[in-house]
Amino acid sequence: MPQFHVDDMTCKHCEATITKAIQEVDAQAKITIDLNMHKVEIVSDKSVSLFASSISDAGFTPVAIEN
Repeated sequence: MPQFHVDDMTCKHCEATITKAIQEVDAQAKITIDLNMHKVEIVSDKSVSLFASSISDAGFTPVAIEN
């Protein structure tokens, strides 16, 4: 399960933008976002690097959290 810490995700608009970016990679992904903790969790079989690139392309700085 890919997880990211995204310090520059600060509001609901950021959350919506990141959600859209993730859904462009995998429309069926289950996404959990904790805005207060700046954490994004994704349940998907796609690679961590695909999601990291998608979030970066949306203008954010994701840092992968190792499980």
